[in-house]
Amino acid sequence: MLRLAIQSKGRLNEESTALLREIGIDVDDSRRKFLAQAANFPLELLYMRDDDIPQVVSNGTASLGIVGLNEVAERGFEVQVVEKLGFGACRISLAVPKTVDYDGPQWFNGKRIATSYPNILRKWLQEQGIEAEIEVITGSVEIAPAADIADAIFDIVSSGGTLVSNGLREVEKIFWSEAVLISSGKLSDEEQKVLDEMLFRFESAKVSRHKKYILMNLPQASVEEATRILPAMRSPTVMPLAAEGWCSMHSVVDEADLWEKIQQLKAIGAEGILVLNIDKIIP
Repeated sequence: MLRLAIQSKGRLNEESTALLREIGIDVDDSRRKFLAQAANFPLELLYMRDDDIPQVVSNGTASLGIVGLNEVAERGFEVQVVEKLGFGACRISLAVPKTVDYDGPQWFNGKRIATSYPNILRKWLQEQGIEAEIEVITGSVEIAPAADIADAIFDIVSSGGTLVSNGLREVEKIFWSEAVLISSGKLSDEEQKVLDEMLFRFESAKVSRHKKYILMNLPQASVEEATRILPAMRSPTVMPLAAEGWCSMHSVVDEADLWEKIQQLKAIGAEGILVLNIDKIIP
């Protein structure tokens, strides 16, 4: 049985449990439970505060954890980043009041900076040769300048809307984060087998994201050009139709390129184009 620590509530909890379901692991996401077992996989879930997850993985209480890379860097516990999971993206940035005449990083010399991430900030300040006073605040960091607690803030930014609503502007992007799978590095052979199976399933889910399955009828004479447009994972599937000189082509395309590819295919005679969602792609 492998124990996985995940955030007990919030966006990372929702996206973590959604990922587990996507790879076929049934989880009980009841907020009333501290510890729960997956119904169809040798996995036990430990619900924790996000900033406690690196510690419980490091000390072996949990073998694995899903947590933001920012928490791994800030807490400094000895863990291994096994996999980047592709969700929970954000950055930690320095922001100043929008009325400030900011002229570069040296502006922070002698200033007070409020943050919940003093270790990441301290490292950056040392690298820049800047001496500043760090005010550690555990919540509502964005109000610090208005409350005269600090001259600037160092905080998580997603869309930037919170900064704007508090009269702040982002001036330095320091640390990029996303959800990662971390390990204690102390797994037994049996636990490693379970982890390997999870990683295989994660890879299948990641490969299938943002891809579409496309089918069309195509003149036989256009197959070579269509193959150039839609190379697929190895090559497209081509099957003859009852109508002489025509075939059916099946392929996979990135969602971002879909409409451009459709226009190119129509230009070479493709008809009856169908676009379908993909559940899983097994590499």
